[in-house]
Amino acid sequence: MTSENKPKVITPAHLQQALNYSDYVTLTEQLLAENKTTGTNHAEDLVEYTRMNLHRMRRGEKSAVLTDEMLETLKNVERKMVWVVLTEAWCGDAAQNLPGIIKIAEASQLIEVKLLLRDENLDVMDAYLTNGGRSIPRLIALDAETLEELGTWGPRPEPAQQLVLEAKEQKLDFKEMAEKLHGWYGKDRSRTLQQEFIPLLKAWAIADETLAERK
Repeated sequence: MTSENKPKVITPAHLQQALNYSDYVTLTEQLLAENKTTGTNHAEDLVEYTRMNLHRMRRGEKSAVLTDEMLETLKNVERKMVWVVLTEAWCGDAAQNLPGIIKIAEASQLIEVKLLLRDENLDVMDAYLTNGGRSIPRLIALDAETLEELGTWGPRPEPAQQLVLEAKEQKLDFKEMAEKLHGWYGKDRSRTLQQEFIPLLKAWAIADETLAERK
């Protein structure tokens, strides 16, 4: 089945109810004021994770600086795209990666980011599982006009993913794994994220005419 004939998982209805980043941050702040988080589970630990994640996002907004290579790559983007990101406010990986993703998108007039809450959109989430799990953040790049899927990324940069896998093999408890993971994010400051997105952008942003020539 060709990509043109594949049923589209993400529809205009999904995009209509999606959040932009500013609204997502505002929602997170409003929920925290009520000692809640996104989703239906407002357990104390999830609310506390959400509170930390708000700080992580604020820090990431300041620390994520686009590299010269990324800026040069963005100049060559030809296709108007929508990047749909599955997320939740309690997710630490989402908090660490969203600011960098937003910075990349904001540097191009052709990229728009739409955020979908995972647990309210399991029909989408279950089409983009990682090793059978509902891992987030999960980014799906779409052609803005056709909603054709161009590719995906997530749930975290490869070195961070390896760190998590090794921690599970070593049977580290969640707190110890989280400390290592967020320590890595703090040192990396979205640089690896950008390195991973450069080849993705080059693949996703090719004009339709060029794709047609390759077929």
